[in-house]
Amino acid sequence: MGALAELGKTTTAFDAAALQQKQQRLFEILRGLDRVIVAFSGGTDSAYLAWAAGQVLGDRALLITADSASMPESHKRDAEEFAQRYGLRHEYVATREFENPAYAANNPDRCFHCKDELFTRLEEVGRERGYAHIVYGVNTDDLGDYRPGQNAASKHQVRAPLVEAGLSKAEIRELSRQAGLPTWDRPAAACLSSRIPYGTPVTIENVKTVEKGEEAVKALGFRQFRVRYHGDLVRLEIAPEELPKALNAEMARKFTEIFKSLGFLYVTLDLQGYRQGSFNERLKKS
Repeated sequence: MGALAELGKTTTAFDAAALQQKQQRLFEILRGLDRVIVAFSGGTDSAYLAWAAGQVLGDRALLITADSASMPESHKRDAEEFAQRYGLRHEYVATREFENPAYAANNPDRCFHCKDELFTRLEEVGRERGYAHIVYGVNTDDLGDYRPGQNAASKHQVRAPLVEAGLSKAEIRELSRQAGLPTWDRPAAACLSSRIPYGTPVTIENVKTVEKGEEAVKALGFRQFRVRYHGDLVRLEIAPEELPKALNAEMARKFTEIFKSLGFLYVTLDLQGYRQGSFNERLKKS
């Protein structure tokens, strides 16, 4: 399902009482943790979790964002603005996953090494400053996909309060909408390294090339898409509901100008459109 189609479902078909019960359960879970570090990317899930932690714990909740080349600068700005808007304590921690050969090799377990690095850094902050718990924004829908980062969370005993409260992505969007959070309809996001196919080493150079391409495509008015890096070739995935806007000669010219200027020899548009975790399709077939 495209992200925009998903958003259209967030204002209907919810049991209001059941939804509020889940939110109250989330509040109870967070209240029981007393002092928490929230791994905060600024996306829909982590923003709702951060807001909830702020509602319950106030200054006892600390939001920490990874200062990593794999996180777009625009996402960092969004995270800062959200924290400021809701009066939440927010900091950055430098992560060095690109220095880890196991991460740079970009095998299917890349996400494990990324989250392992992040949670290690967050544990260090917690020990130094008296935070016994770390939480992150995985939801119940995430449990069915291939997500090795969840193994890193288990290793570091990082809690997933949204899962514990039984909240799905659509429910989180709806509760965020009800709370007036600007992130309620934010398109699904993932780190820039996820744009590089498994087996192709991830480098700061190639993820920054992807970032520049995605910012340029965003400037054309597209909301949900991915720039997939294949060496000399770029494969652009655009949400099916937005594809008609992309399928014309003028837009093809603009795409070509953008990606040729970034050094790609071949510029392609994936006719299947955007789908989350498309590089995992090969893993499912093997």
